Amino acid sequence: MKSLVRGEKIKISDWSPSHLIQVDVEIQSSFEIDITCFGLNHEQKLTDDRYMIFYNQSESPAQEIRLLSNKSGSAAFSIDLTKLPSSSQQLVFTATIDGNGTMSMISSGIIRFSSNGQSFAEYRFTGNDFQNEKAIIISEIYFKALWRLSSVGNGFNGGLAALLKHFGGEVAEEQTEASSPPVSTPIQNNKIQLEKKMAEKAPKLLDLSKKAKVTLEKVGLGTHQAKVALCLDISGSMSSLYRSGKIQEFSEKILALATRFDDDGSIDIFLFGEKAHDVGEMTIDNFNGFISNINRSFPLEGGTYYGKVMKTIRERYFGYSLNRTPITRNMSVYVMFVTDGATFDEGVTIDQITQSSYEPIFWQFMAIGKSNKDVKKRGLFQRIFQSDFSFLEQLDNLTGRYIDNANFFSVEDPSGISDEVLYDLLMEEYPEWVKLATLKQLIGNNQVRV
Repeated sequence: MKSLVRGEKIKISDWSPSHLIQVDVEIQSSFEIDITCFGLNHEQKLTDDRYMIFYNQSESPAQEIRLLSNKSGSAAFSIDLTKLPSSSQQLVFTATIDGNGTMSMISSGIIRFSSNGQSFAEYRFTGNDFQNEKAIIISEIYFKALWRLSSVGNGFNGGLAALLKHFGGEVAEEQTEASSPPVSTPIQNNKIQLEKKMAEKAPKLLDLSKKAKVTLEKVGLGTHQAKVALCLDISGSMSSLYRSGKIQEFSEKILALATRFDDDGSIDIFLFGEKAHDVGEMTIDNFNGFISNINRSFPLEGGTYYGKVMKTIRERYFGYSLNRTPITRNMSVYVMFVTDGATFDEGVTIDQITQSSYEPIFWQFMAIGKSNKDVKKRGLFQRIFQSDFSFLEQLDNLTGRYIDNANFFSVEDPSGISDEVLYDLLMEEYPEWVKLATLKQLIGNNQVRV
């Protein structure tokens, strides 16, 4: 691997066997830092702001540049050099401070370049390399007869505004040095309108939504988009949970999560017992009393069949339920699957899990009852009388799948854990699945609804 010094240039072909490059940036600091990739033309100007890739715009038009992960001070980009248009033949990786502080105050930083899973070049820097800069150009990839890589390490005291002006971008007059990049997307605008609507009509949902946001940002999914589905057991043993309002309350928490994953303020509801039912959307307009209303239309049933409803869900989103080849969609599907009993069709369920592993759909199972995977530890006497969710526990180790696409935990009482703990549990394995599904090209990057 080549360790670059400031200002050093190398030919990428001398070090990398592939045109597919991953770029990872990590800066250690005590304040907010945003990482951005700018796609510039031969005059080093940003002529198309769709090639400004950052937390609010995670891919370029043809997915030549994709933001794989992002949080304060760190980001990972995937780049296909063969797909870049002539108008974006220089990729510049930058860091800007959001708020007080200067680059001289950072502890350390590194940008690493990899291909085929192997690092081939890196550039390290510290706060001693800078003075009062609030924005820096860390490194760049550019085409000059062939693709080259350069470490830069230069900055701008004026911060983001100076950086954008340097690249020919327009800066609003009221913009301050610490403001975010002046690019908004339709999805961002829609989410702002959605928050305003919740503030007016559903303040409780807005409070839950903010709690979900904290968890999502913590696991690097602050800008991730997905369709959320809620799949509820309506077998007879669930009667008390419905009557007590606990399922209504839980459904509202999942709806709040969906407001962070999508901008339409809704979740699709599926029911299962003896049969499978697709019952429509729960929204911020109709969520009050929603569960009681569907209970009247869909009374509790005898029997518990996971496989039937999983087939219905897959047909709803992908048009079919027989699949053994990878498929790509621009948005993943997150299924919250709630049950209090074992399924009568284990073989069918295994087949559905296995086939859906080739699709951008993740199954988060939550069992209601005592089990080995109860989120609250239990004593020996209590464990003797625990429910049998061994089948759900086995799904994490199921062989024959394209990728691991399921997770399971249990709670004795869905209202017995805090909202914050619940959202953390819902994101235990999903972030890693998103990364793998993206690398396996199950998830595209146009970020439109399924």
